[in-house]
Parts: sequence; C-alpha cells; structure tokens
Amino acid sequence: MARRPAGGAPARPARRKPGGPEAPLPSKEALRRFLQASPGKVGKTEIARHFGLSSDQRPALRELLKALKAEGSAAPAGRRGVTAPGRLPEMAVIEVTGTDPDGDPIARPLGWKPEEQGRMPVIFMRPERAGQPALAPGERVLARLKRIGAGKYEGMTVKRVGGAAPARILGIYEEGRIIPTDRRHKAEWAVAPGEAGGAHPGEIVLAEPLPGRALGLRPARIVERLGRLGEAKSISLICIHAHGIPEIFPSEAVLEAERARGVTTRGREDLRDFPLVTIDGEDARDFDDAVWAEPDGTGWRVIVAIADVAHYVTPGSALDREAWARGNSVYFPDRVVPMLPEALSNGWCSLRPGEPRGCLFVEMRFDSGGTKSSHRFGRGIMKSAARLTYEQVQAAHDAGEDPTGTVAPLYGAFRALLAARDRRGTLDLDLPERRVRLDAEGHVLAVEPRARLDSHRLIEEFMVAANVCAAEELERIGAPCMYRVHDRPSDQKLEGLRQFLDAFGISLPQGDRLHPRDFAHVLELVQGKPEERLVHETVLRSQSQAAYAPDNIGHFGLALARYAHFTSPIRRYADLLVHRALIRGLALGHDGLEETEAARFPDTGEHITQTERRAAAAERDAVDRYLAAYMSQHVGEVFEARISGVTRFGLFVTLEANGASGIVPLASLPDDRWTEDQARHALSGQRTGLTFTLGQAVEARLIEATPRTGGMVFHLMQGMPAARPPRAARARPARGAGRRS
Repeated sequence: MARRPAGGAPARPARRKPGGPEAPLPSKEALRRFLQASPGKVGKTEIARHFGLSSDQRPALRELLKALKAEGSAAPAGRRGVTAPGRLPEMAVIEVTGTDPDGDPIARPLGWKPEEQGRMPVIFMRPERAGQPALAPGERVLARLKRIGAGKYEGMTVKRVGGAAPARILGIYEEGRIIPTDRRHKAEWAVAPGEAGGAHPGEIVLAEPLPGRALGLRPARIVERLGRLGEAKSISLICIHAHGIPEIFPSEAVLEAERARGVTTRGREDLRDFPLVTIDGEDARDFDDAVWAEPDGTGWRVIVAIADVAHYVTPGSALDREAWARGNSVYFPDRVVPMLPEALSNGWCSLRPGEPRGCLFVEMRFDSGGTKSSHRFGRGIMKSAARLTYEQVQAAHDAGEDPTGTVAPLYGAFRALLAARDRRGTLDLDLPERRVRLDAEGHVLAVEPRARLDSHRLIEEFMVAANVCAAEELERIGAPCMYRVHDRPSDQKLEGLRQFLDAFGISLPQGDRLHPRDFAHVLELVQGKPEERLVHETVLRSQSQAAYAPDNIGHFGLALARYAHFTSPIRRYADLLVHRALIRGLALGHDGLEETEAARFPDTGEHITQTERRAAAAERDAVDRYLAAYMSQHVGEVFEARISGVTRFGLFVTLEANGASGIVPLASLPDDRWTEDQARHALSGQRTGLTFTLGQAVEARLIEATPRTGGMVFHLMQGMPAARPPRAARARPARGAGRRS
C-alpha cells in the first residue's frame, strides 16, 4: 500500500518537472477514487498537487469538480473544499441519540438528508474528560470527527451547544442527584435544595429538566415519588414509567365498565349446553377463549368461543378511546396493566366457569389430516364448563384420564391440526420463556424456564385456525380486515444469518426460494447440540417483526396466505376491530365496525403495532431487572455460560441455568491486542492465541448485578491465571487505536 504523506491525503504521483510535458487532466473516475480515499475534505490545491496539474489547468479542474458536484459524485466541504458524497466534515454539530451496549453515547449529524445523502452515518462519541458530565440523549455538541469505517465515525466533544432535554427523567434519588434507571444513560442529574419534592434517598422518582446548567450535572426538579427501590412492585413500576405505559383509567371509562351487565339470549345462539372449557396458565388473570371438539365422521368438529368484548366496548365510547390508546394489555411478573378496566377484563368479558357470558364463536370442521372443510361464525351465549390449566390438561392426557370428558377429543383434533402444520412447513422457534417466581412480598424466589407442553401447542393450533378463518371470512364478504402480517427476512439480515450459520457448517437457500421450512430444517440440524439455543435465538433475531396492517402480505413465519387476530379482544385492540368487522359484515348486531373506523385502519395499524412493541420491550425489561435482582445474591459465583454476542467492546454471555445475560468488558480479558472478526463472530488475541467465538461454552464469574438498570457484568475464567482476578479496572483506550483495538 502506498505511504500517505503527513497531511493525510493519498500518496501522490511524482510532480511534473518545470518545462516538462503537461500532466493530463484526471478522469471523473480517477477523481472519484481520490475523493473516496481521502480521509477528509480536499481543495483544488491538494488535487492539483496529487495529479501534477499546472496553474493553467485550474479552470479545467474547476469545471470538472463542478460536473462532479452536479451529478452527486462530490460534495461541498467548507468554503472551498470538496469531499466524497456522504462523508462528514472534520468538525460538525451532532446530536446524541442514545448509547451503545457499553453505555457510551451514539450520535447523528444534524441536517443529514438520507434521501439525498444516503444512509445516516453513526458517530461513536469518546468518553468525556474527567470531571465532565456524560452526554445525555438529545444533547448537541460541536465535535471533532474521525472516520473509522464505512458510515462510522469517532467523535470527540469540542464544545457543548445545548439541545433538547428529555421530557422527563426516571431514576433513583440520592442526596442531591438522580441516577437514571436506564442503563444506556450514564448522565446523572443534579437536584438543588428545594427541588426534591420531599423525596428521600433510595426512592424512585420522576423529574423534569430545568433550564440552564449547574456546574457539572444538569439540573432537574422532582415532580413525582413512585416508591422505594426494592419494595414490592417497584421493578414493574420502573418499567411502566420508563416505557410510557398508560396505567390510570379515565373516570368516565371506569364508569362505563362498572355499568356493564350480562347479555341475554336475544339475537344469540345458545351454546350453554356445549361443554366449552378455558385452558390457561396457572397465573392467568383473564380468560377470553374457550374450546370444544368432537369427532365428526373421520374428522373433527371444533368450536372456539371468544368473549364478546364488542358488546361492551362500542365505537367512540370512553372505553374505546382508552383501549385504542393502550393498544394492548401489558403483563409483568407481579401485575397486569390491562387494556380494559377490571370490571370487564376480570368480570363480564372473562369466561368464568358456570357463569353465562356473551361470545363470538367460530365452528370449524377438519378432515383427519387437519385440512379445513368449512367454517361459520356466530354470536352466542355460553357457559364455561371448567377453568383448566395447561398442567392439568397435560397430566390428564398423559394419565389417560378425562374428568370433564373434553380432553381426549381436544387432543384428537390437535393431532390433525398439527399434521396440517407440519405439511405447511412453519417456523417453530421453541425458545423457553422465562418465568419469574415471587414471594408474597414481591421478592424473587427463582427465574426459571416456563414448561412447554403439548397442551400449550394444542391451544395455539386452535387459535391459529380460528384466526385464519376470521381473515378468510372477512375477505369472502369483502369487509375491511386488520391483518396480522409478517414479511420474509430482509436481505441484510439473511446475509448476517448465513455468515453466522456458516460457522456451524449450515447453509440456507438463496433468493426467493426461501421458505419457513428452510429455517425449520436449520433448527432440526442443531437439535440436542450445545449451540441449539443460540441458533434458535439468532434465527429469531433474523426474522422481520410481525405487524398489524389493513393490506395483506401474508404471514411468513406461519406459512399462511392470510391471518388476522380474532381470539384475544380483552387484551388486543386488533382483535376487537376484527370482531366489529365480522359483526357488521355478517349482520350480527348494531355495534359493528363504523365507516370512520375503517377509514383510519392504516393509522390504527401503525399505532397498535407500536403499542405492542412498547409492551414487549417493557415486559422484557421487567424480566431482566427481576433477574438482576435475583442474581445480585450470587455475585462472585461462577456459572456455565455461552458466548451470545461478539462486539468491538467485548463479549456478551448467557447463562445456561436461567438465561441471564450480561457483558464481558474488553478490559477484563487477558492483556492482549484483540481483533474482531465480524464474519466469524470471533474475538482473537494476537499474543495469547485465545479466541472467543459465538456459541462457545465458557465459565463466567458474576462481577456485578444492578436491579436498578437490569445490567450484569461478568468476567470469563478462560485465560485467567488462578492466582489473580481479571484486571477489570484498566481503562479502555479510544476506539480504533491502542492495544485493545
């Protein structure tokens, strides 16, 4: 490679000798290559020097640069300089947008136009100087930038220039300061005397930023006290406020729910003689679906009955407005934040055994191989014969017992539906769900995998079949439908997955031939192997996220051409819309979908997709914090683990026992020059010869577990002398330089 001169420009050809022949003007392609290779802006002088041009050729060079700018191959930089398009200048005002997994700020350039300049570059800000407060999201600074790769820059603060402060701050109050509960935010806040709102040290507080800046930390005023960290329900309380989950119902919505009464048989089919049963988890708090099956010739007749939420939550009502705003219920280990007030969610819309309840139902008929021959929808009144748990149903089936007379037919119909699912070739990611067990005071007793039984899959198959029927029926009658859509993985994610699987000698088909069964085959290949859980998780991360939309693109993961959520209107607004569309389209009542609602379907689909993702993030956050609280009792202990992430700043490990995950900082690894191989997902030491790869089994010592943030820090035992602990306190050098690059 050619040596670069001290000024940083690419190596240049020999200059033209005085009186010698004039050097030819560079082509557009040569000039484009020169700009791409230059680390920053260049002027006409640097270009002329590089290509050996004379002063007489300056006008021609000026016209050439003008042409390159016009076609987008060069961008202005400063008063007279140019740079490659999409390249940031050496000094720029940037805005902090968040933090990387190591807690250091990530920023973006202000004024960037992706439609004109391409993909938004990422700026990794170096830690602030000693004594300076950490950069907070929304803060703007003048930064010196250094390009460290395609679309990646390292930034160093030159001057803080203000910026938008967060609308509110959630943290733990300590004497005169607030420590954020979000592990991505390292910036603490100062609370002046008289601004604490009566808060005591150790309390969870909500605060608002104040204008100006005190010396050091930014000032804030406490506006609400939420209880003490460590008290029962404090963890879920943090997550509710951190993710903006609406918790308090408006009084008018509560009054509407409390005025609700039971339904009559008028205009409804009477299903009370059918022994429909609900099957849910032991800790279920609402029961909105009931099932029944019987043999039908060589096939099966199945009824799925769903609570008639549309009877109580009518368009435009206070209940409807609040349900739309929430989008869905949110489930925490110690509580539920419901979509509907308790008088409905645990009352008239809960299918309690022995109590008459209104329902929408679908009656389906399947042949012995699980192929559906017919379905019909209706509005009915039912009475649940029993409230069963998954464990009870599985135990009865395994023992050959059937106290309610309903279990054996349910399993017969399930086996038929399962055969159809296998023929269809769906993606079945069997990842264990973590269950948090709490004592009466809200303290964590254990975090353990939730059992995955055939009884769980039975209910899932019945619900999937009912959801497919709902989408098919709405298409048949030409009614609006809020589909549950799931696109195929993006090409970028697929390429990353292929590189990951290549390390295990596994390949995926290319192009449009990809089918969910191809992923299922990958999972079969790793079944029972040490890397099984890691491959499951990586395949899951490669998938697109499901969404709600009125335009159908099918459901890739389930290998279904049409799919809509119908079975949980207590906890999902999308299902309520599908119920209303069926009621209107099939003339089942006067409380069906209204034209104004149908017109808002695109916006509503985007909204409830976001509320669903908000709920999922809050639920994961809560489990992580509960897990950190539990693991804080085991600091110093060594656990069997697997490497679940390889990054430029260290490793991530996941414990085999309970799924707890945490970071292994680069500074805790043996003293070496570490290099990251992104293709192999590996981190290698040049002197020690140690290599850490994705999926590798390791022993990890827990160093730190912080319930306040849910973060955990581990050190690996591999490569460490038994006589001394890892040198965790050693400072991490700047990115792109030093011994730990």
